[in-house]
Amino acid sequence: MQYKYVVLTNTTIGTFMALLDSNIVLISLPTIIRDLPGTTTVEGIWIILGYVLVTASLLLTIGRLADLYGRVRLYNVGFAVFTIGSGLCSLAPNGQSLVLFRLVQGIGAGLIFANSAAILTDAFPVAERGRALGLNQVAGTGGALIGLVAGGVLTAFLGWQSIFWINVPVGVFATIWAYTRLKEIGVHAGREKLDPAGNLLFAGGLSLALLGVTLGAISGWAGLDLVMLFAGVACLIAFVPVERAVRSPMMDLSLFRNRVFSAGVLSNLLASTARGAVGLVLVFYFQGALGLDALTAGLLLIPFSLAFVSIGPLSGYLSDRYGPRFFTTGGLLVSAASYIWFAVLPYQVPYTILVFPMILAGIGGGLFIAPNVASIMNSVPVVRRGVAAGMSATLFNVGFLVSLGLAFAIMASRMPLSVMQAIFAGLPVPQGQLEIGSFMDAFHQIFGVIAGISLFGAIPASIRRTPVAESPSGEVKA
Repeated sequence: MQYKYVVLTNTTIGTFMALLDSNIVLISLPTIIRDLPGTTTVEGIWIILGYVLVTASLLLTIGRLADLYGRVRLYNVGFAVFTIGSGLCSLAPNGQSLVLFRLVQGIGAGLIFANSAAILTDAFPVAERGRALGLNQVAGTGGALIGLVAGGVLTAFLGWQSIFWINVPVGVFATIWAYTRLKEIGVHAGREKLDPAGNLLFAGGLSLALLGVTLGAISGWAGLDLVMLFAGVACLIAFVPVERAVRSPMMDLSLFRNRVFSAGVLSNLLASTARGAVGLVLVFYFQGALGLDALTAGLLLIPFSLAFVSIGPLSGYLSDRYGPRFFTTGGLLVSAASYIWFAVLPYQVPYTILVFPMILAGIGGGLFIAPNVASIMNSVPVVRRGVAAGMSATLFNVGFLVSLGLAFAIMASRMPLSVMQAIFAGLPVPQGQLEIGSFMDAFHQIFGVIAGISLFGAIPASIRRTPVAESPSGEVKA
């Protein structure tokens, strides 16, 4: 096997597993909340948020470390940490320990996720990158969608612990393979310093803001919740001038002068903010509002996943020939149309109708992902690909976090705590139809908001230039 295909296969497994575990827990969450002793609604939502938060918080630092010390080295460590974290999650005795072990798993996922695109970009010539990155990213995002189905099947037959068991043998095999076959071929940026101030402000700001939102939505916005929220936002605002002032910033803001790069990462952020909540809301609709089991809910989500993985590789291939603009813009517009359709669906709509906006949402995501990632990675010099991949992946995960937090806050604002707890645990809803109506109000509001975000994301996607040639430094020129 040619080395570039070894890279493609291994990094695709890594990206698939890392993103699979961002969503596989969603379909199992009602079962986990019911069966894991003492697990509250807040702990349940942090089983999801904690994993993505750690990944998002570390990606920029990992991108810097990768440019300094080697992308393959950190990628290999990530696979090992992810595998260990998965094993620990399957042994968790309560909700608090599962949140903690998910943080360990998230560290490994961050190491994998931040380096996959850069390693692939180093291994493939520019004319083949769109296809390679397309397969990798579609497999990854497809893993996130397939996780919704796999989680339902595994939970129904083997229990919720099995969603973590499956990572262990795959992780052991892929870790050994990565250590024995992958090699450093990228150009390192030299011995720059790390950025502790930037790391503290970014990670601390995200953590405080999300804690404030999740706790405030449950408790009715007590004083401490508001303090955490505003402190988190203040940290994130302060992050920008600090990054401008420090000598070796964790986020290279100068890359935003590159119009192709800035358009790509901004549309990536907005697309992720729109798409992140879709799986969460559909899972709670099927299992909470309709009272279906995890297996049935997972099977009903198959068209969503199938549409995505069918369109994604084709979109990546075509973007190599015709440029990314049409596919990224069209993908976001198609996604927005699907969210608008969801926003007007009534409760207990026949599945034969519900399946059409699900397929449309999958097509929109498949059209967007691969061309956008290829555009971002092709737009920067070789020595900055690690940090560019980290920035892109960070904003993707930040968007996902914002989407989940937004959906959670909207649901909490529309429903009593007892009803939301029942919806999240897949239990019979107290009082019945009136409370189901409040959930559907939240359902419609969430999809209306993310439709607007997706439409807004189409603006930067449509104004980017089309790169046509690569310079000797590895930067693609328009």
